[in-house]
Amino acid sequence: MTCSAAAIPGRSDERRFRRFSSGLPNALPLRALHWASSYFGVGCLLHSQGYSSDRYGRFPWIMGLGAAASFEGLPQDSFSGLKQFSDAHPGWLFGFLSYDLKNQIERLTSENFDGIGMPLMHFFSPVILLLPCQEGIEIGCLPGFGSLSDPENVFNAIVSTQIPCPSDMHIPQLRARVSKTEYLDTVSSILNHIQQGDIYEMNYCTEHYAVSSQADPLLLWERLSLKSPAPFSAYYRIDDKHLVCASPERFLAKRGNKLVSQPIKGTMARGKDPLQDEALKHQLYLDPKERSENVMIVDLVRNDLSRTAVKDSVKVEELFGIYSFRQVHQMISTVVSELRPGVHFTDAIRHAFPMGSMTGAPKVRTMQLIEQYEKTLRGLYSGAVGYISPEGDFDFNVVIRSILYNSGNRYLSYMAGGAITIGSVPEKEYQECLLKASAMQKAIFDL
Repeated sequence: MTCSAAAIPGRSDERRFRRFSSGLPNALPLRALHWASSYFGVGCLLHSQGYSSDRYGRFPWIMGLGAAASFEGLPQDSFSGLKQFSDAHPGWLFGFLSYDLKNQIERLTSENFDGIGMPLMHFFSPVILLLPCQEGIEIGCLPGFGSLSDPENVFNAIVSTQIPCPSDMHIPQLRARVSKTEYLDTVSSILNHIQQGDIYEMNYCTEHYAVSSQADPLLLWERLSLKSPAPFSAYYRIDDKHLVCASPERFLAKRGNKLVSQPIKGTMARGKDPLQDEALKHQLYLDPKERSENVMIVDLVRNDLSRTAVKDSVKVEELFGIYSFRQVHQMISTVVSELRPGVHFTDAIRHAFPMGSMTGAPKVRTMQLIEQYEKTLRGLYSGAVGYISPEGDFDFNVVIRSILYNSGNRYLSYMAGGAITIGSVPEKEYQECLLKASAMQKAIFDL
């Protein structure tokens, strides 16, 4: 049943919008992904998984399907290319930034092994845009795509799509790219850099992977969403490459002239009962090591935002906030600024990327050491996925707690890591990585 046939005010792209009521609002995103898999090789779903406490969140979920136009970056300056692409396509855009764009921002290199092969950058103008609304769902379609340009055709096709029975997945035993002994030795080497004053903090990550895998990315998305719901979850597909993401962290959002960054540094396991859970939250809040990690990255983010900010507008709205997720408690701070007039929003992203929570401080030196000590190209891991609205607002997550899968070469991978500071104990850091990785393991093996 149609709720409203009127276009929604304030939209500047050429879409035809309609609103529809539905008795299956929670099932619509997954049905839409299954339906779209037969038509499109490109799609993105961004989902808050029911977390309603995010005051800067704009949508419970938002989805773009099909690429009317796309952009995969440039060999030398992908951000300038993104600026041109976004100006040429001022409607809705979805896309991602891979961590290794760092090499175009600073004089850095990436030579480590890459089993997934995601491009450095990918943005697309979707053929179909889907949003939840009070009545059910809002669908906007671009003209020129036949029956797919009619929102009613799309809605009827989605609601009639049956979610198939889970397919058989064959994931061989996961392998660790770095053994526990190698991990402990590497953390000790990083601690030497800190003790010598070379760096203050470094995010060190390792990979678990499986070759000859037969995975169902949408089943992985369904499982990860169930086992580890997170406010910045994402599913992204480019042909045979898939991201399944349960991120709790926002990289950067723009609301009008306001920029918002919410770095996470500080992790604690959940308790076995409510009393223990509260005690652990309090322990995390008071932990001097976790506070030290957090405040160093807050200072780095403040510096990054100041590069595009109105003078004296960079503020810390919240310091050491404690937030609870299915697997862990996290320490999250909120840093905001006012974007200077005349600064293009893509430059705001460029000057804050990659996010300090996934590098360390000072940023350039830690990125050099990350390349030296890690054994896997990060690629999309510790990059960002998000949307850009017609008004130039945007919201990007930090790609962590994620599974990457290439169905072409049947390579499956996830990474996990943590911040190494002067107070780090190598064994405790290793156990924290295992804790962060547990959600991906559960989704892969349906534990």
